Amino acid sequence: MPFRKIEPEKAASAIIHQIEQLILRGVLHPGERLPSERELATRFEVSRPTLRDALAALETSGLIVTRPGAGAFVAQVLGSAFAPPLVRLFSTHDEALFDYLTFRRDLEGMAAARAAEFANETDLEVIRCIFKRMEAAHEKRNPTEEAAIDAEFHLAIVEAAHNVVMLHMMRSMFEMLQAGVFYNRQIMYGKRTTRDQFLEQHRKIYDAIIAQDPDAARSAVEAHLTFIEKAMLQQTRDHRNEDVARQRLAHEKGR
Repeated sequence: MPFRKIEPEKAASAIIHQIEQLILRGVLHPGERLPSERELATRFEVSRPTLRDALAALETSGLIVTRPGAGAFVAQVLGSAFAPPLVRLFSTHDEALFDYLTFRRDLEGMAAARAAEFANETDLEVIRCIFKRMEAAHEKRNPTEEAAIDAEFHLAIVEAAHNVVMLHMMRSMFEMLQAGVFYNRQIMYGKRTTRDQFLEQHRKIYDAIIAQDPDAARSAVEAHLTFIEKAMLQQTRDHRNEDVARQRLAHEKGR
């Protein structure tokens, strides 16, 4: 865990600041369990009462939650980005889906360009590792695993852009995507031809970022999300046509 020694003076405030910074930078994730009190006190090199004061202040501010017998956890702060009634509207209106894809295309295109320009070697190594896992999952033909790694890959790119506002906004958007609010990614990954195309699209994004080519990275992300938009439009047409065909069949049988 990325914790550093705390100087004795104003120790509780320093602990609060460091944990706030780790949450802000996306190093600590919503729902992630913090180490035990004893371990944290050892890492910060402070007394346990001092640590408890800091954790109590963080809980009061809503950044962490404590669960009896389980420990302290980073609060699910992303859930506050969109109110539940609005999330329900997103899930029931097609225009929200296509606005979501447009938003992602614009913002992720910018993130990919920034990642290609500003990512350090550690950022690039994270992206390399995730892409290798994506290739391995593709060979196993496991759409559930491949869809999960897809989200990790895109978020790693946003993290490598080093913009904390962008990072938290996109994490919130991906939380909803993973919950199936906008569309079911596993269904899309269930089609072999789509899976193959997705892998090649992600490879182009990966290659452009590793090559530190901002324009190519932006273009590759935009092409990938345009492909998803067209696929969702086609799926909408297919569902509509199937409904019409069933109505005609029912009418014919009723004669």
